[in-house]
Amino acid sequence: MDFILTLDWGILLFFIAVLAGFVDSIAGGGGLITVPALMAVGLSPAQALATNKLQSTGGSFSASVYFVRRGLVNLKAMRFAIFMTFVGSALGTILVQMIDASVLKQIIPFLLLGIAAYFILSPSARKTETSSARMSLIAFACTAGLGVGFYDGFFGPGTGSFFAIAFVSLLGYSLTMATAHTKVLNCTSNAASLLFFILGGQVVWAVGGIMLVGQFIGARLGSRMVVKRGQQIIRPMIVIISLLMTGKLMWDEYGYLLF
Repeated sequence: MDFILTLDWGILLFFIAVLAGFVDSIAGGGGLITVPALMAVGLSPAQALATNKLQSTGGSFSASVYFVRRGLVNLKAMRFAIFMTFVGSALGTILVQMIDASVLKQIIPFLLLGIAAYFILSPSARKTETSSARMSLIAFACTAGLGVGFYDGFFGPGTGSFFAIAFVSLLGYSLTMATAHTKVLNCTSNAASLLFFILGGQVVWAVGGIMLVGQFIGARLGSRMVVKRGQQIIRPMIVIISLLMTGKLMWDEYGYLLF
């Protein structure tokens, strides 16, 4: 499908991407904002998902660079986790083009509710310091890195929240540290998925390019907020975004029953 981007839509999509990048860098869930907007301007579902991966890669890259430069992430230590996340996302993206992923729409809302409950009730989600890890970073890479990366390539909603809860519960990271490391792995899974969408010819480059710039700016602003406000802003944002994603997915799956 050919798509012509007008000036007014271009400006609107830019500012939508700024907002999404800001939210995504703190708690994830920026796709809740961008994917409906992309479909509203006339992109097909496949084009919307592919183009969303392009612009969200820009946002997660911006946030990752900021966190690395601030010393919150050691890329050398994360190399294997980055590799396994890339492999997982690539496999998920390939598989989702072969089978029906609709069953996940029925499962994921309940997992997201569980994440919201965890960050509301769990004492470990409130701590501001790191604690003892329950597994090595290599084991984490082979389980959470591979698994959540696969999920992001296969389906996607809530990836940031899944990574954050894994870093907190499995590696004992504080929520600020977990958020910083989440963006690095989320950037990796986005890039892997984007690569295979590009090979499939689904990316609308004009739209994605404009939104990528907006995402980059929004993500940088959100990353600074994480460093300055940390725990105070991350926990409520993750809870809110998880509940919003739950509501949207439940509506998409069961909303017809109300009419």
